[in-house]
Amino acid sequence: MTVSDNNIQELQIAPHLPVLLTEVLEYLVLQDGKKYLDCTFGAGGYTKAMLNTANCSVVALDQDPTVSMYADEAKQEFGQRFEFIQTNFADAKSRLGNKKFDGIVLDLGVSSMQIDSAERGFSFMKDGPLDMRMGNADLTAAEFIASVAEEELANIIYKYGEEVQSRQIAKKIVEARQLQPITTTLQLAEIIREAMHFRKAKIDPATKTFQAIRIYINKELESLEKLLNEMEELLEPGGRILVVSFHSLEDSIVKYFFKEHSPKKVARSKYAKELEVFNKEEWLQMITKKPVTPSKEEVQSNPRARSSRLRVAAKIGGSNVA
Repeated sequence: MTVSDNNIQELQIAPHLPVLLTEVLEYLVLQDGKKYLDCTFGAGGYTKAMLNTANCSVVALDQDPTVSMYADEAKQEFGQRFEFIQTNFADAKSRLGNKKFDGIVLDLGVSSMQIDSAERGFSFMKDGPLDMRMGNADLTAAEFIASVAEEELANIIYKYGEEVQSRQIAKKIVEARQLQPITTTLQLAEIIREAMHFRKAKIDPATKTFQAIRIYINKELESLEKLLNEMEELLEPGGRILVVSFHSLEDSIVKYFFKEHSPKKVARSKYAKELEVFNKEEWLQMITKKPVTPSKEEVQSNPRARSSRLRVAAKIGGSNVA
């Protein structure tokens, strides 16, 4: 089956536009009768595109309870071809048991539904409670800010936000919370800007710190690593794993994992050509040597796609491996 232009156009008028949709569908190599896993269902953009492109079945996961309305809509439209499970993708293996899939898609971005809702506390563009939980995280961002030690906070902002001014930001936050509780997004954003002597720029100074706190309290990188380590058991031979990431920490984890589990090229002697050798741990074949990035046209129509990167690999074996 090939990607339908009509399918793409239908999804592009939806309020939550899936990133790199055309590329994701092409690299999945969708086929009738095959089974696919959408690890981050959201508003259902990837799932609906897959089900409209081929007569296949899709199991979708999402830890966010607010997406249930979109899952109900997809169930009504696609019936037995669609199944939704509310869970963090880190728990995919335990929830799915022995099920295996011919393709697995993972979009690591924060959904526009979460960003656009002030009540969720992800964005400093709108004032709202300082929450940032994607699912059932132990702490809200406000509770985390209220209790974390200054040195630990600085290290988290530096590690997960790659923010070089992490120490002065952490110091300012600790000073501010001693005067009054930090409970709203705009309140925290203003504290960060003051710590950095805010000047208007292309990227708001609060961006990296908000990213760091969100990643930390939701254990996003740990969840990604756990899923990748279980991927071999979830894929059919020849099945493909597609990961869309939005910042360098995620992309580095995916890149390293794909490389670590792919065959290495070695020369048996100085006269021999490089040969691929396999061992039991080398079970992946990298389909994309470099990350696939969005076109200029997509970035113009969907600014959220600007920093997205797609990497693709396949489980070695079977007839689907390119």
